[in-house]
Amino acid sequence: MSAVIWVSDLSKRFQIGKSRQGRCPYRTLRESLTDAAVATGRRVDRLFRRHGHPETGGSHDFWALKNVSFRVEPGEVLGVVGTNGAGKSTLLKLLSRIMRPTAGEIRLCGRVGSLLEVGTGFHPELTGRENIFLNGSILGMAHREVRRKFDQIVEFAEIGEFLDTPVKRYSSGMYTRLAFAVASHLEPEILVVDEVLAVGDAQFQQKCLGKMSQVSRSGRTVLFVSHSMTAIKTLCTRAVLLEKGRVALNGDVDEVVNRYLSAGTEMASTGVIPEDAPRHCDASGEARFRSVRVTDLSGEPVTQLYFGQAFQVRFVCDVLKELPDGHYEVSISTRDGTHVTYATTADGGSGSRRLMPGRHELTATFEGLTLLPRQYTIDLGVHHQNGATADNVQRVCDFTVLRVAEDGDDHYPWPRTRGLVRVPVRWTGLDL
Repeated sequence: MSAVIWVSDLSKRFQIGKSRQGRCPYRTLRESLTDAAVATGRRVDRLFRRHGHPETGGSHDFWALKNVSFRVEPGEVLGVVGTNGAGKSTLLKLLSRIMRPTAGEIRLCGRVGSLLEVGTGFHPELTGRENIFLNGSILGMAHREVRRKFDQIVEFAEIGEFLDTPVKRYSSGMYTRLAFAVASHLEPEILVVDEVLAVGDAQFQQKCLGKMSQVSRSGRTVLFVSHSMTAIKTLCTRAVLLEKGRVALNGDVDEVVNRYLSAGTEMASTGVIPEDAPRHCDASGEARFRSVRVTDLSGEPVTQLYFGQAFQVRFVCDVLKELPDGHYEVSISTRDGTHVTYATTADGGSGSRRLMPGRHELTATFEGLTLLPRQYTIDLGVHHQNGATADNVQRVCDFTVLRVAEDGDDHYPWPRTRGLVRVPVRWTGLDL
């Protein structure tokens, strides 16, 4: 069987410090003319430097991908996993022909439908109806083909009431539903989906997973990037793990997921968060988490908790620039990426507060939260009131909840864990 996707020694290099930031997704004529003038000025400046005047810019090469090779057969669902910055999105943009590779070769057999970023291929001033036809044309569909699928797309996207509203007024969830509906219903031989499904609610995510499974059963191919290991294990037939732009593992889904989940164990065992830890932040240089520990109530570090045991999450964060409206967040997830709960310093009506530069040492005490037995991990975040992130690190500290209680008879009695938390319930009707 011939491969639908064939990638050989694929590499992509970027020049850090050269690109303009904050570009608007659609350009006016004035902005285009300004860009042309700036580009001309830069060419003159480079020519000037070439005649004996050294360049003082701080640009350098960054290899987002290096010598990546793999192949995908028809009907396969390939999961692509890795930490932030591993090269996942760059790989999908190369496969979708949005970017050109620096080196290497890509062979694609069939039409590609891509959902890489919310609203990619949409024009914000056009309505949902108009963007369905526009996006379909971008994907290479004839007008009559889009019309044939139009009702199915609208029904799947659940935007019928807003079909003739400009998409610039859509929420991110509505954008995502419409974009996925178009990309998946226009029958591409290869469907490429990035993490954008996280924008939708749980019901829509399940709907999308079902649609991608249906696409693969029809003999078409899906490439799926996600931080949700539950989704990867549910949907994918094979997986690739990227680490720092290279293929670290290619093969069995469970093996790849286990390798990915164990990547942070060194950080979890030491409690120290290194400077190069995978981070997400909207404004660099505002804050940096330095360390984190799960402890018992006396402050002793623990990696295992008895069933029902109260615990603390203690962490250190350096605030580098004043945050006038900041708050901290501790999030608890399962090891496979399912969010369980989170707590913030703004809970209970406390609201955001001014976080001054300096070292902040905080303790979040979790009492009354009965986690069911399994492995869990901690995410840390510090955010502005509007949701902008000053710093966020994921999977920084792992711990396990045992089936055995510390004392008494309140052990977890069942061989299987159903659910994630046990809530207090008052029963009546029995002599208990």
